[in-house]
Amino acid sequence: MREDRQLIVLTHLSQLITLVIGFGSLILPLILWATNKERVYEMDDHGKSIVNFQLSILIYSLICIPLILLLGLGILGLIVLGIISFVFPIVNAIKASNGEKPSYPMSIQFIK
Repeated sequence: MREDRQLIVLTHLSQLITLVIGFGSLILPLILWATNKERVYEMDDHGKSIVNFQLSILIYSLICIPLILLLGLGILGLIVLGIISFVFPIVNAIKASNGEKPSYPMSIQFIK
């Protein structure tokens, strides 16, 4: 195994691809994680946390959609989710470049 912090940072930042093309925040990190988890040191831990975070954001977004009808609470939830999904990949990319473990809030552990 080799240590490649730049690839781990790129994997965290790849979640932001949605801002550019409108989708891919789960697909691109999943591909990077799946192809490099055996070759790059700590990629497995970072990849699992990224995929868990993106799946959690997807579920929370699906919950917010029907809540739009309930006094617009869903819109507020979607705005908060948008901010969280923008800020935390950047924060965790900085942590990864310093060799720290990632921490995503409200992340459901689908993959352990």
